[in-house]
Amino acid sequence: MKPSPFDYHAPRSLGEALDVLAEAGEHGKVLAGGQSLIPMLNMRLAAPAHLVDINRLTELATLDVEPGGVRVGALARHAQVERSGRVATVQPLLRQALRLVAHPVIRNRGTVVGSLVHADPAAELPAVLVLLGGSVRLARCGALRDVPAAGFLTGPLESAVEPGELAVSAFFPLLAPRSGTAFREVARRHGDYALAGIAALVELDDDLRITAARVTCVSVGPVPVLVDVTEACGHRPPASADWVSAARAVQDRIEPEADIHASGDYRRHLAGVLAQQALRDAARAALDA
Repeated sequence: MKPSPFDYHAPRSLGEALDVLAEAGEHGKVLAGGQSLIPMLNMRLAAPAHLVDINRLTELATLDVEPGGVRVGALARHAQVERSGRVATVQPLLRQALRLVAHPVIRNRGTVVGSLVHADPAAELPAVLVLLGGSVRLARCGALRDVPAAGFLTGPLESAVEPGELAVSAFFPLLAPRSGTAFREVARRHGDYALAGIAALVELDDDLRITAARVTCVSVGPVPVLVDVTEACGHRPPASADWVSAARAVQDRIEPEADIHASGDYRRHLAGVLAQQALRDAARAALDA
């Protein structure tokens, strides 16, 4: 297998990259980590006329803890974010999710922003962005715009990036005080895409009662499914929370489809079991916060 012919571009500045993308329009594709794009090119599932390699744009290889959250540049690799102790301290869900992404050799090359743009409904990072209410910053010649997670992921393998635009960073907000997160998934083999997965966030008040609980579900719909289960948990301390009802609320919300790996009913069952586990984990983390 080999890709169809294309023109290769290796810009050395962001401005040059945006100029090339503006000229290429809908016929251009961006190469960063390439862990999803290269197989698609080889199988001719993607056939761009122009391939824009941004790996020389070192100004995009940033990882910053800002007052309101963590900003991840377009060339920040999975491994770089996963290994950052500062990031794990202020936004632990990133490390919790990244440890489940493929294998170390993939994480050494793949990029966080690239995973978001690829918008695979079975991927972990889009679920993290949705759960935290993050955003993606898009650049084009002479303009920048920040797209909230709710509007960024538009369908399976579809995002809000328009022709001529480049996703330059992603922003993940900090947790509120007395908050905890967790990520659980089941895959056929470690490193495979999950049959189902759950990212969970639990917030407590000063009396250690649940004030907010929500999850995002992986591999059960065309985009990550956000479910607020606060009412189902019952505004109780975590030890007496109704996690079973919360899991049932998740199962009632999703409509997973069958494929060669699992039936829809099995994915719904997994989502309920994982929701209970992830919510309990997140609540324990909130108590320790």
